[in-house]
Amino acid sequence: MKKVIYKSVPFNKDLITLALESGVDAVMVEKKHVKDVELLSKIKVITPEDMPVVELTKKSDEDVAIKGIKEGKQVVLKQGWEIIPVENILAQVDTLALECEDLDRAVLAAGILERGCDTVVVLPEGATDLKQIVSELKLSQGTMDLQVATVTEIESTGLGHRVCVDTISMLKKGQGMLIGNSSAFSFLVHAETESNPYVAARPFRVNAGAVHAYAQMPGDKTTYLEELAAGTDVLIVGADGATSIATVGRVKVEIRPMLLIKAEVKTSEGVKEGQVFLQNAETIRVVSDKGEPVSVVTLKKGDKIMVKTDEAGRHFGMRIKEEIVEG
Repeated sequence: MKKVIYKSVPFNKDLITLALESGVDAVMVEKKHVKDVELLSKIKVITPEDMPVVELTKKSDEDVAIKGIKEGKQVVLKQGWEIIPVENILAQVDTLALECEDLDRAVLAAGILERGCDTVVVLPEGATDLKQIVSELKLSQGTMDLQVATVTEIESTGLGHRVCVDTISMLKKGQGMLIGNSSAFSFLVHAETESNPYVAARPFRVNAGAVHAYAQMPGDKTTYLEELAAGTDVLIVGADGATSIATVGRVKVEIRPMLLIKAEVKTSEGVKEGQVFLQNAETIRVVSDKGEPVSVVTLKKGDKIMVKTDEAGRHFGMRIKEEIVEG
């Protein structure tokens, strides 16, 4: 996840308030104004002296930046940087900050060499783009390739501990979490955005499945649903593959009747099969190939639903190369 710093030099209380409401990671002000910001919010406050600026006007400036970074300084490249010099620096260092004056430059900075800089320092003239910059750099996780699977079996399996993931965000129709018995095959489980005559919508909630299931997480990781806790960032995925991050507000684990749902994806390399345990209730939904939420109680063999397939092999949630079979 990228860090976003708002640089308020000269000091402007109104724009700092906007930055705080936008969700930046830190605010940069002159030393004499540090206390002024600390009175507004519990946020990291830094000064220009904490991040020496290097302007790239000649080749030797690249060496100055690289040397400073390797010495442990938080070097930031001055507004006006160009892509090739930045690529040269990124190839030799582990961290880099770039000044940006608007959304387009911030997005560009975050994607150079498919890795981008670690930190974007937004200048005062970029204040009006702050909310979009934070959304693009801190919440968006790019687009994920989903596949259409065919449901092959649905059966009641008795009682089990299921996990409700309540986030501190309002999710939208089409969004949910990727959950499965295997990290190689996960089902898009829809958030409770839909109401019915008996139960109100809970758009902050994903009734995600059994405690043992894998959940796809930010940063190409997985975790067991049982391990989620308040404050954990989880991956939210839309029917179109767009991804974002939401923070867990609480987790509810309760004993409920469960269903075992099996599905398969046919590829040129053969058939991939997967399964997931979900609560047997009308409010729990998966996502159809049309992007519509479908209740598990109406789901039937032959229905088309959205899933994510991958290569198996995880150790403590991180991808590894290993021969592994999950059933």
